[in-house]
Amino acid sequence: MVINLLLILPLVIPGLAAVIMLLVGRNPVLHRAVTTLASVLMVIFSIVIVQRIYTDGVLVTNIGNWPAPFGITVVYDMLSALLVLTTSIILFFVTVYSFQSIGVNNERYFYYPMMLFMIMGVNGAFTTGDIFNMFVFFEVFLIASYVLLTIGSSTIQLREGFKYLVVNIISSNFLVLGIGFLYSVVGSLNMADIHVKLSNYDGNLTVITLIGVVIMFVFLTKAAVFPLYFWLPDSYNAPPIPILAAFGALLTKVGVYALMRTYSLFFNLDYSYISTVLLVLSMLTIIIGCIGAISTYDMKMVIIYNIMIAIGFIISAVAMLDLDGMIGSIYYLIHDMIIKTALFLLVGFIIYRTGKHNAKDIHGLMSVHPVVGWTFFLAGLSLAGVPPFPGFFGKVYIVKSLFINEHYISGVIILFSSLVILYSIMRVFIHVFFGEHAVEEELKPMKTDKLLFSAVGLVIVSIAFGLSADFLYPYFEMAAQALADPFVYSEYIMGVE
Repeated sequence: MVINLLLILPLVIPGLAAVIMLLVGRNPVLHRAVTTLASVLMVIFSIVIVQRIYTDGVLVTNIGNWPAPFGITVVYDMLSALLVLTTSIILFFVTVYSFQSIGVNNERYFYYPMMLFMIMGVNGAFTTGDIFNMFVFFEVFLIASYVLLTIGSSTIQLREGFKYLVVNIISSNFLVLGIGFLYSVVGSLNMADIHVKLSNYDGNLTVITLIGVVIMFVFLTKAAVFPLYFWLPDSYNAPPIPILAAFGALLTKVGVYALMRTYSLFFNLDYSYISTVLLVLSMLTIIIGCIGAISTYDMKMVIIYNIMIAIGFIISAVAMLDLDGMIGSIYYLIHDMIIKTALFLLVGFIIYRTGKHNAKDIHGLMSVHPVVGWTFFLAGLSLAGVPPFPGFFGKVYIVKSLFINEHYISGVIILFSSLVILYSIMRVFIHVFFGEHAVEEELKPMKTDKLLFSAVGLVIVSIAFGLSADFLYPYFEMAAQALADPFVYSEYIMGVE
């Protein structure tokens, strides 16, 4: 059996590039070049993988030639491939943005290697076929994120970094505990094999329920779902903008992906009460996010609370576990990764130019930066899901799934929260870009071409995503089928003893 090198390149490229940078010293220019090259290569290979899956179906390779379920397996279905592609695109734009924003001192202290190690862990979590290796990749990107969160060593970073560290250490210990219990019941760590064995399981369902509670507790914590979101707002508000953008786009989304994958494979066997719990928690997460988003004028915090609202949308669809819900959740998941990054980068541009975080303290930037202003406006419409932006298509399928399953109140909450999202963003837009004209001489002088390239570029990607929704639908339907019908994902393990 030959290892498919194409499938491990999204893991090898960032890891190898990070090691090279650690070995060649602290030259920022060299680090920038290596990271940019790595991100471009990842985008190219990710596109190739997506097309291969579209034509050939789920792709699997076994590391070390040990066959599944005994060895380490890398599994790409369409969902994994689309997430890896989106992660690679975000890495490229965040990297270019960092050239003019992160600061030379942070670059010298291995900012780019840590970013690539984090991406390697994120891609590994998206593509592993083994529940224990999912834990391992979680630890890889978490260790890198600890460094990134505290890089610069400001007081708030150290304080929030400690909180973030403690929360993740505790949740990771619970994950190991849950995996150990699961292995003791089914005798396997391969996720497809676990699905097959649990499908034929006739033992004590109370044990499976307890295991499910433990594992979902961990992933709900990492996804910042109510009431386990307490660590998110201040921790994400602490680091520099490029790091915040990467965190907001990727880290909670890995928790969402892990929940989607394990819930569909392990705990979908007539556990209607789990669906009810997830739906209730998702609605509470949306409500808390809405309250937070309209209670502050801090631009970063407005977007951070909107992360919670998006998480609630996605989890509500996951709770339904039908094809419409899965299509909607995947549309919205990828849309949110892109547009949240774009908004953080736009907010970062405003903060760098004005030196202010509070939207009420800024005015009239439209006279100086009209491109930024109208780009922010379009990004706000996209975030709120106004057609033809991609958030609209995700919400349509999510609400459709909720209504079909007779959860009308939940559907109405999602529709109403869309108005709250639009209000929270347009309020910032009006304060920052209108009113008395800003004076160029009062703004901080700085180079902005790479900042604008990344921020505007990601908004263009989001708009293109929305306009090509019909073209992309077969890809998202294929991704959703692997969640709605786990047999699509686990078929490669059938017949293996």
